[in-house]
Amino acid sequence: MQIIRLPDTADLSTCLAIRRVVFIEGQNVPEQEEVDGKDPDCLQYLLHMDGKPVATARVLPLDGAAKIQRVAVLKEARSAGTGSKLMRYILDDLKADGRFETAILGSQTHAIGFYEKLGFEVVGPEYDDAGIPHRDMSLTL
Repeated sequence: MQIIRLPDTADLSTCLAIRRVVFIEGQNVPEQEEVDGKDPDCLQYLLHMDGKPVATARVLPLDGAAKIQRVAVLKEARSAGTGSKLMRYILDDLKADGRFETAILGSQTHAIGFYEKLGFEVVGPEYDDAGIPHRDMSLTL
């Protein structure tokens, strides 16, 4: 398994392809909401398993906070702990980066337990994002 923080947007099309399968096709998120134009401003992460890209996430740098977004794992890679390995890599990378005090994210409500196991805490009420219930979560880095 190999996880990388992309040095530029060279592999952005690979990240977008994974997000298309997971969010647009799998969860019926409208394409204009998923492909929002913010990718060039984000840190992009890509995980390969057996040489194949299977997971991605992006991080939008904010004032002292790193907003983790678009965490997507292809169905065939979900039972291997892929999502937690990707998230642990991202959190370690954000700590090493030095620019961020906290990591924040908007979790789909069904995934709250996943993020809690990584140390995140729910910090806000439930809200709708692209027709899917979410809660904001935070972690001090």
